[in-house]
Parts: sequence; structure tokens; C-alpha cells
Amino acid sequence: MSTTSQAVDWRNAWAAALDELEMDVASVEAMLADEHRHAETPPADLWKPPTELGALPLELKPRADEILTRQLAAAEEIARRLTANRQQMSMTSRIETGEAVKRPVYLDCAM
Repeated sequence: MSTTSQAVDWRNAWAAALDELEMDVASVEAMLADEHRHAETPPADLWKPPTELGALPLELKPRADEILTRQLAAAEEIARRLTANRQQMSMTSRIETGEAVKRPVYLDCAM
């Protein structure tokens, strides 16, 4: 195999790995954009980092950086929504629903 074809194979392997990673990020972004999607359904194929590819080709670095930026933005949005969800759960747990309250009805001061 010639050095040129090895370089093309190496670049293509990295491009394919970035394609998979980008599809994973796009899936998370789509889930965040769709308020009605069932969050209990995880993605079918979780992205796994490739092994034995070697260093990233320099011409693919801008694309890898852009994917990383999107991943970080998605992670921040997930964290923000989790925090908002916890706050909402805390507030709703304090709402009186009119159902039978499980607290003392009277206080015995004779003791």
C-alpha cells in the first residue's frame, strides 16, 4: 500500500469517526429541541470513540472543534434543564392538593 493511499485511508477513517460523533450530537440536539420526545428512550447506538486511529489529521481539526463546541452546548442545556426540573419538582411538592394531609390535626398542650 502506498503512503498516499494510507494517508487517504487514515483521513477517511477519521472523517467517518467524526461523522458518527456528529450524528450523536445531532441526535441530542434534536431531543433537546423536541419538548415532547420521550426522554426515557435512549439513543439506540451510543457513540464509542474509535481505537487505533492515531492522531487527528490537521485538516479535520476545525470540524472536530465545532463538534466539541456543539457537545458542550448540549451538555450545558441538559444541565440547565435538569436543574429547572429539580426546582419545579421541589415547588410542586409544596403545593397543597386538597387531599387528606398527613400531619397532626391538633396539638396536645397538656403535657
